[in-house]
Amino acid sequence: MELSYCTNVHPAEDLPGIVRQLDEHAGPVRRAAGLDRLGVGLWMPVGVASTLSGDGRARAVLADALERNALELRTVNAFPYRGFHDDVVKLAVYRPDWTTPERLAYTLDCARALAALVPEGAEGSISTLPLGWREGWDAAASRAAEQNLGRLVEGLAAIERETGRTVRVAIEPEPGCILDDVADVVAWLGARPALIADGRLGLCLDTCHLAVSFADPAAVVAAATAAGVRVVKVQASVALEVPDPEAPGALDALRPFAEERYVHQVRSAGGTHTADDLPEVLDADEPWPGDQAWRVHVHIPLHARPAAPLRATTEVLRAAVDAVLAAPGGADAHLDVETYTWSVLPASLQPDTLADGIAAELRWVREHLPHALTDSAPDAVPAVPAPEDRDATGAVPAPEDRDAAPAAPAPEDRDATGAVPPPAVGAATAAAPARGRELAGVAASGAPARSPHASDIAGSPASGIDGGSRT
Repeated sequence: MELSYCTNVHPAEDLPGIVRQLDEHAGPVRRAAGLDRLGVGLWMPVGVASTLSGDGRARAVLADALERNALELRTVNAFPYRGFHDDVVKLAVYRPDWTTPERLAYTLDCARALAALVPEGAEGSISTLPLGWREGWDAAASRAAEQNLGRLVEGLAAIERETGRTVRVAIEPEPGCILDDVADVVAWLGARPALIADGRLGLCLDTCHLAVSFADPAAVVAAATAAGVRVVKVQASVALEVPDPEAPGALDALRPFAEERYVHQVRSAGGTHTADDLPEVLDADEPWPGDQAWRVHVHIPLHARPAAPLRATTEVLRAAVDAVLAAPGGADAHLDVETYTWSVLPASLQPDTLADGIAAELRWVREHLPHALTDSAPDAVPAVPAPEDRDATGAVPAPEDRDAAPAAPAPEDRDATGAVPPPAVGAATAAAPARGRELAGVAASGAPARSPHASDIAGSPASGIDGGSRT
């Protein structure tokens, strides 16, 4: 896997702003991480994508910035269309959706720009939203999205004929969207085999979103493989978990993560309770169940350890990467560190500088997932220790002599006593493959298929998806 970090953590809406990102953030991150070269997963707002798609001089400016900072562009985040750092983003991040020509044109612009900038001999990947937000979605919307994704696949094939470069697009499931989890994406694409026949359209596995769904990583990747859905990209990210919601101070510990910019969806381990944003749980008239874990869609730094009674779902990231590596073509997936939440995280998780925080995440990946990386030669590993032992203030201990003692076991999953609790994946995880079959219209038990959106997610290609409400 090619390692990169996603630049959607930096606010910029034009090309000069993106160039400044590379000079003032990405270059320093690379140096702080001790890397000779570093991949960047570039977020291109719509105006930048349009410019880079058709203006060779603009692409040369960006290529120069990449080169002088020893950076490589292999993947693009085309989920947010614009304004990802507005004061309030919330549900606006899902617009325009895949029913619109604007979403199609934007994604193809990203693909043309990426094809021109990706290193010689390399493939490019683009992550995109899971069709759209569930509310207001109906069969007509599903048909429109299918048609636009068909045009996208045709456009990607044309780009490859013109440039000789392969660019793949990966649908990224997210809680609350019409394709809420991996099983939904697998079922929807599996019912439309023409969209995935040539491998240009596949799955983006965001491991924070995966954790919030409480699905088993190995099971969902196996289901995707069985359906012919390629894992194109893995967004390395970690969710926030409340293992014991009845623990003293649990709700108070969550409150600093409720903020005004982004949505932070919440799910219970048993699947009985869902919320579209964290305040719905914190201010609920009736308390959520306390006998099962909760997970929150907050991207926590990979190396961080939230203070008890909270924890991070790092084990889901590890298991997902291993599952993808074992799948056909999995080693070719791009591994993009995507912690876009640095600006809204509580002070207890803030680093001295943003470059320090992102570099610490990259060091964590190289320390704990070296088997996944394309460039895993010993001399490429940074000489400073992975800072998984960061204290509550965000400070990193001074570097130690790595030859003096073997590396300690990764402690990111330890509780306040130092013990390592078992993964709180929940009993529902074993049902993931069956759920995917149900969503495709074939329930494992032979009973009528069930959908979390009060409609058949997959259906026939013409039937579409109907929106529904959550409890």
